[in-house]
Amino acid sequence: MRRLGLMLAIGVACAPALFAQVDRSKAPALPAPPALRVATPQTARLPNGLELIVYEMHEVPVVDVQLLVRAGSVVDPRDMPGLATFTAGMLDEGAGNRAALDIAEEAAFLGASLGAGAGYESATISLHVPKRQLAPALDLMADVALRPTFADSEVARQRELRRTAILQLRDQPNAQSPLAFNAIVYGEDHPYAWPTGGTEASTAALDRARVEQFYRTWYRPNNARMLVVGDITLAEARRLITERFGRWERAAVPALPAPPAPAGGSRTFYIVDKPGAAQTVIRIGHVGVPRSTPDYYALEVMNTILGGSFTSRLNQNLRENKGYTYGAGSGFAMRRLAGPFTATASVVTAKTDSSLIEFFRELRRIRDSIVPAEEVAKAKTYLALSLPENFETTRGAAGQFLDVITNDLPLNYWSTYIQRINAVTPADVQRVARQYIDPDRFAVVLVGDRARIEEGIRALNEGPISIRDLWGAEIR
Repeated sequence: MRRLGLMLAIGVACAPALFAQVDRSKAPALPAPPALRVATPQTARLPNGLELIVYEMHEVPVVDVQLLVRAGSVVDPRDMPGLATFTAGMLDEGAGNRAALDIAEEAAFLGASLGAGAGYESATISLHVPKRQLAPALDLMADVALRPTFADSEVARQRELRRTAILQLRDQPNAQSPLAFNAIVYGEDHPYAWPTGGTEASTAALDRARVEQFYRTWYRPNNARMLVVGDITLAEARRLITERFGRWERAAVPALPAPPAPAGGSRTFYIVDKPGAAQTVIRIGHVGVPRSTPDYYALEVMNTILGGSFTSRLNQNLRENKGYTYGAGSGFAMRRLAGPFTATASVVTAKTDSSLIEFFRELRRIRDSIVPAEEVAKAKTYLALSLPENFETTRGAAGQFLDVITNDLPLNYWSTYIQRINAVTPADVQRVARQYIDPDRFAVVLVGDRARIEEGIRALNEGPISIRDLWGAEIR
């Protein structure tokens, strides 16, 4: 005890001298972050056309497998929105000689996670499993991918669940906002306008025949890519995948749709009435750019400054300074085709018009004045230092490479990402802001209490007002 007391006394006596050596007038200089080294995945192609992409990570004995099929919502028939996501969701609801519960129980027994779903561009069957259970887990995955049963009883059950979910949309303003926005911005003939979860009419028309026809048309090896990430080599993966997917029959597949992006109109406010709503969900934007744009890196930096981080201009203004919302942000939904640019927030109803003033102030300011160099540098550092954590796990790395292969980017894409981000200049930021953010063409969708917000919006004198339903259709 006496020795401990002496040590504490010496520490206290020395503390002023130690603190005096610290210059608190400026932040400490940080060393340059270590370089991120992302190897280029290895590839092989099976005789049936299935492309295999392997990224080795041997630190932990786990493997992630992602089967990506070009069967997303963009290939939905015009009269059947939601068919792609419904079909993907049915894959693990019965396959081979297993019922839905059998599939779930076997996956749990193997310590695996197995699931299927679809987005705009692709359907994906995902497997996460310990290396020692990879072979039996791939047997299960192959049944789900190649031998789904689409039992009438399961189709009926899932159809009823979807119908209920669609009915519940009427009580979910945050879900209504993108539905109405997409329909308004893209028009009725573009697949990005159609609800990925379907409508009441399209859901009622779902049956086993439509699902099977969709599956037979699009689920082909020459329309798919297999991504394998984890404790495995290309030779191991090729043998395991060939044994289970090598007899998958190829066939001609229709070309993916590529409709032109709508031109867009003049700035208009669209109100989706939600009587009694305590908040207004604001969604402002227009058609943006595809993921393949050469301006991707400048747009990433620009949007990080505008609304892509907690310290962004929009969030600092509307949340921290004004207190109108718990969070405000913006982003470009970049897909194979030009996805939308949106700026969004859920704001207190009484401050709807005030929030719109602040939104427009920031959206115009990012265009009209050069962003200070230190603000650009901060955004670039944020993006560069955020990337490495995405490669810490097999799941994270699989997600990064899934983005690459979904959008047909080079497989060495991530090895140059930080370098390209760091090359962005303040002039680049202003250039892309002026080119890709156009306040004169904004569609401003507001889901809220019309009786309480319409007068304030009209007083802004920023554009005409149109009343819409949750699907974006005009109410006269």
